Parts: sequence; structure tokens; C-alpha cells
Amino acid sequence: MKNIVERMLGQAVAQLAGTFGDIALPEVVVERTRARIHGDFASNVALTMAKAARRNPRDIAQALRERLPEEPLVERVEVAGAGFLNFFLAPRAYHALIEQILTQRENFGHSSIGRNQRVQVEFVSANPTGPLHVGHGRGAAYGAVVADLLSAVGFQVQREYYVNDAGRQMDILATSIWLRYLELCGAELRFPSNGYRGDYIWDIAATLHRNYGTALQRDIAELFLNLPPDAPTAEEAESTAPQGDKEAHIDGLISLARSLLAEDYRTVFDLGLNTILADIRDDLSHFGVEYQEWYSERSLVIRGKVTAIISRLRDAGHLYLQDGAWWFRATSFGDEKDRVVVRDNGQTTYFATDIAYHIDKFERGFERVINLWGADHHGYVPRLIAALTALGIDPQKLKVLLVQFALLYRNGVRVQMSTRSGEFVTLRELRKEVGRDVARFFYIQRAAEQHLDFDLDLAKTQSNDNPVYYCQYAHARVRSVFRALREKGGDWERTASYEHLHLLTEEHEQALLITLARYPEIIETAALNYAPHLLANYLRELAADFHTYYNAHAFLVADQNLRAARLALIEATRQILANGLQLLGVSAPDEM
Repeated sequence: MKNIVERMLGQAVAQLAGTFGDIALPEVVVERTRARIHGDFASNVALTMAKAARRNPRDIAQALRERLPEEPLVERVEVAGAGFLNFFLAPRAYHALIEQILTQRENFGHSSIGRNQRVQVEFVSANPTGPLHVGHGRGAAYGAVVADLLSAVGFQVQREYYVNDAGRQMDILATSIWLRYLELCGAELRFPSNGYRGDYIWDIAATLHRNYGTALQRDIAELFLNLPPDAPTAEEAESTAPQGDKEAHIDGLISLARSLLAEDYRTVFDLGLNTILADIRDDLSHFGVEYQEWYSERSLVIRGKVTAIISRLRDAGHLYLQDGAWWFRATSFGDEKDRVVVRDNGQTTYFATDIAYHIDKFERGFERVINLWGADHHGYVPRLIAALTALGIDPQKLKVLLVQFALLYRNGVRVQMSTRSGEFVTLRELRKEVGRDVARFFYIQRAAEQHLDFDLDLAKTQSNDNPVYYCQYAHARVRSVFRALREKGGDWERTASYEHLHLLTEEHEQALLITLARYPEIIETAALNYAPHLLANYLRELAADFHTYYNAHAFLVADQNLRAARLALIEATRQILANGLQLLGVSAPDEM
């Protein structure tokens, strides 16, 4: 409906602007009114034209009103206030809406405004060093819905997971697994404070032991003495034990593992990577998240993409050598300080790999790239934009959405989590406790940049306070009405009911019609602003309007024509609830 008003007003503005000489055509902004007394839609375009045209805004508004083309779905247009144009839709506009919803069904609300533009959405991309936890779940839900919303409005979307299968964290994982394997072989050792300690490490080590027996066993007890001392444990910290360096200690252990295992190191490394990555794939699939591409960081290195990018930056004069390291002149492109891309030991940094990865994205033909990162990566964005700018990529083509942490509460108490120590609630555990539907909905019901308190007790309740239950119950209630109709031997002819929609005159019916009409606008706004929470909030409003209507009026009334009209209205409501829930990755049950 909004597009009808925009089209009418756009034509009138184009005609009128030419009468004022050489003035630029203003942007036509149409918004829904907050009160029906001001119509259904309003625009301030006359006020925006007034200064350039040197005319009174109300005079311009009147002139625009006179130039509006005829539109049967618009009953009247009024000039109000300082020069606003208020559009009042004819009742038949809302009646046509119901017919449109029930004809288009699951496609209602979809559009082509994306013009098939190729967009990549990269999300989750958690290091495969352990199971996904509840913090990753928010990024998974948010990214999946953003991608689905963009698809719904006509973008060609590719969903990608960037697999960090190279680098120090993966070496720490491999070394942690090997040390646990040595313990299973009977070795007594002090496990590093900076190693991965979860039970899953023991599980992978046990698999290694089953597959290889003692073939990977090495005597390292004495070699521990030659390593930099580890950081003290909590008990040791209270004593006079010397302070160690946990980072240097784990790096020493990594070097030791590589040296002693030689070619067998890759066996340990790949078992850890493949086991955890398979678990992540399975976990996300059960969470309703699928990817078209699992992109390997290691492949960038193997194909020479990283060295090629460093050469490009060096040849363009954007790198300089200092203290044996190569630095990128990030400050020349808006960053707060320059950044190392090659360390003094010749090793490339994660930043260098990330530059190569993002250049590769654009070389694959994506016209827009969207990254969903954890909020702790906020300082990383300026340096990446600086690098893209230096390499000739328009930074406007990159959008980084920072997703705040999800804090888990049980019985009103925050659940403490630590990934490295292995003390965390996995996404799988959360899904089993509250269900996929609840987890998906709860994760996206607030804007990405806002902190999210995930109340486990509320999530498990079946009450109106639980937003998922509230929306799903509205859908199930409509289904129950049609079951009751069949049990009474009645039927409903969809197309025949369109002739009686003029009977929907009750206040609750009008409110429901207006809310239904907003759905396409909500989808477009939520997609273009990467804001799934707008859709979640809308579905709660729609459910509230329906429940209020349900409690105030009977649907299976004796008057057959009124009954047909009301059934058409609630079936259209059910369809929009189903469509919206599907975009959120939430089911729409027929019974509850």
C-alpha cells in the first residue's frame, strides 16, 4: 500500500517541480501515521520543497494534491498542518490486501528491490577449537535471519563460514589434544594453563589413542624443564612460586610438539580440526543454519593469496620495514595506528590473512559483503576498512555488524562461562533445554548492538510472557477455529469470501487489517537495515492484535457472510504469522 502512495506522490512532485525552475527533485518520503484521524500515510515532501521553490509549504502541498493521479484505492488526500499531505485509503484497499495475502501465500511480502545483487553474508566463523557455545548462537541466529531477509527482498545471497584452520589457536588445540593423549598413555605432566581444557579435548585424545595406540607417544618430561615457566595456578599464585609467562610456555610446547611429532603433528592437528568442525556443522544444521560455502583460511595460504596481497601493498608503497617487521600504513587511511602484516620472524599476521580473504570476496564477484562479528572485534573494523581502501575497494561495500554478547540467566543468576577452561553452555545444550524455536526467537528479539539477557526460565514457560509461545499460539488458534468449523460440518470458500469483506467494520478488525498491511514494509525495512528484531517485534504486535480480536468476537457466527469475511481475515493473519516465523527460522505449529 505504501508503494501506491509513493508512486502517486512521485508523479505529482515530478510535474510540480518543473514549474519552479531548475530545482532538484526531492526524495519522496512516505510514512505511516500514528493516528487514523490523520489518515493512513503522510508525507512532508511539500516542506522539503518549500525552501528551494521559495513558496509557502501549504501552497505547495495544495498544488501537489491537485496533481495527484487518480487511484481507486485512495479515498481522499488532505493538506494538514504546516504543509503535510495525509492520505486516507479506501476500505477496498484493505479488502484487496486480504485477497493478495491469500493468493500469494508464502510469497506475500517478498519483493525485488534487491535487483538480484550478489551479497555475501559471513557469520559465526568461530575458531574450530571447541563446540559452539551460547554466545555463538546469537551470531548464528542473527546471520541466518539477515541472509533470509535479504533473499526475501530480491538479493542473491551467499552464506559463508570462514574456517580459521590455520594459526596459533589451532596449534594450541592440537598441542592440548596431544598432551591429553600422552596422559592417556600414562605420562604425568603439568597441563598448560593456556591450553584447552574441555571434556571434548579428552574425547578427541581418546580417539587418537584408540586409532594409534602409543605410536604418537614421546618422552617429554625432561624437555618441560627447558620451556619458559608457565603462569602459576590459583593455588600457586597464593604462594611464593615465581610468576611465569603462559603465552611463551604454550608457544614452547607447540614448538616441542611440532619437533617431536614431525609429520605426525598433522595427524593430531587434522583430527582435532575435523572432529570439531564436523560437530559445528552438525550443530548449526540442527539449529536451522546452512551455508553455501565453508571457506578455509589455510586455502588462502596454500594458493598464495596472502603473499600476493602483501606484494600488492608493498608495490603500492603502503608498507614499510621497521625493526625487521613489515607495517601497513593504516594511519594514512583513517586507522588510529599502523599495523604489522609480516612479523620480524617472517610469519604473516592474522590481519594480513584477513585482508587477503576480503579481497578474495570481492574478486569472487560479490557487490556487497556483510560480516557479523562479536562486539569484541569493534577495534578491528577501522584497520580492515583502511586496507580495503588502500587496495581500491569502496569501503561502503563492506558492512560489519557487531553482535553483542548473550548473557544466560537461570533462576535469576547469570551463568558464568569460560571457553578456554571448558566451562560453558554449548549451543546444543541450550537447544535441547529450550528448543530451537525459542532459542532462535530469543536471540534476535533485540538489536544486534544491544546486550541480550537470555532468561532460561522465561524461555521454557508456556505463557503470554513468552514471545515465542505468544506468536505460535496465535497461529495455532486460527487452525483451531477451522478445525471447529469442520467438526460442525461447515466449510469456507476462500474466493467467495472476498465479496463480503466490507462487513469487517469492527474496531478490532480494522486494527488487525492495518497491522497486516504493514508486513511488506517491515520485511523491507528489516532487510535493508539488517534488523531482524523489527520482524520479531512486528509478529508480537500482530499476535497481540489477533488475540485481542479472538477474545472479543466470535468467528463462527450464524451470519454466513460475516463468518466468511472473518475467516478470511484470520486466515490472512495466520499466513502472515507463518511467513514471518519462517523467516526467523521458527516453526508455526497447528496445535499447542
